[in-house]
Amino acid sequence: MQQPTKPPLPIRDGVAPSYLWLPEGSWPDLLSFLLDRYPDVAEATWLARMAKGEVRNQHGDVLQAGSAFRRGICIYYYRELEDETPIPFEEHILYRDEHLLVVDKPHFLPVIPTGRFLRETLLVRLKQKTGLHELTPIHRLDRETAGVMLLSHNPASRGAYQAMFQHRSIAKTYEALAAHRADLEFPLTRRSRMVEGSHFFVMKEAPGEPNSETHIDVLERRGDISLYTLQPVTGRKHQLRVHMAGLEIPIINDIFYPETLQCKGDDFSAPLKLLARAIAFTDPISAQPREFRSERSL
Repeated sequence: MQQPTKPPLPIRDGVAPSYLWLPEGSWPDLLSFLLDRYPDVAEATWLARMAKGEVRNQHGDVLQAGSAFRRGICIYYYRELEDETPIPFEEHILYRDEHLLVVDKPHFLPVIPTGRFLRETLLVRLKQKTGLHELTPIHRLDRETAGVMLLSHNPASRGAYQAMFQHRSIAKTYEALAAHRADLEFPLTRRSRMVEGSHFFVMKEAPGEPNSETHIDVLERRGDISLYTLQPVTGRKHQLRVHMAGLEIPIINDIFYPETLQCKGDDFSAPLKLLARAIAFTDPISAQPREFRSERSL
């Protein structure tokens, strides 16, 4: 189910309230359900949130431990993380108007809150920095990837910008560092069928009709490695990383491809050498050509 249009709790320090539609099931009260659903959250934490009036339904009613469990109710609360690791890299704002905020994202910074990341995310940082509480990313960029990211802060025009990505009317250019292959003739186009891999977070190439396409060229030679320019035609998850690995030139410091390596946790010493260099499009509101370029380098 989608989130109701008006959350009953405000954005706090850049963090929007989390929400959950109560599912089918039978619990004696709301607290019992929450303890079952979130076993890593202590009972004392839920009781403290409720005491502060920070657990509410979609109508704004304050919920308590003994509130009845009813399927179809949407509950709101503030998610909190203890000891969240600071990410020691800063995003930079490249452009802002009444519709868009364009930023240059660093490596290692997730775009949205997820898992062990909450305040150390691009979205929460930007809401704190700009006060734009309607900010929403309009395309994806992996935590491991740095570069240009577009966000909307005007709900009235958001759909027009999102449609550019859906209709592939936007040109994205990436740069990557990988081994040099003298036996390959560039520029080349990599087309393949991509499907989910054996792990939930990775993709793989498989036989069948291609559903992904990337144009690849060498920008410059640096000894045994090359700086490549990558232009995706489609937008599959991890597409550039899969295509480079499929050519036997995996992107430097990629821990997922061609094989999944042990997670490095909070080790920031070896960023993935992949950069979203530029985004270009015809603005759907002004009809003017736009191009935004990252100021970072590999």
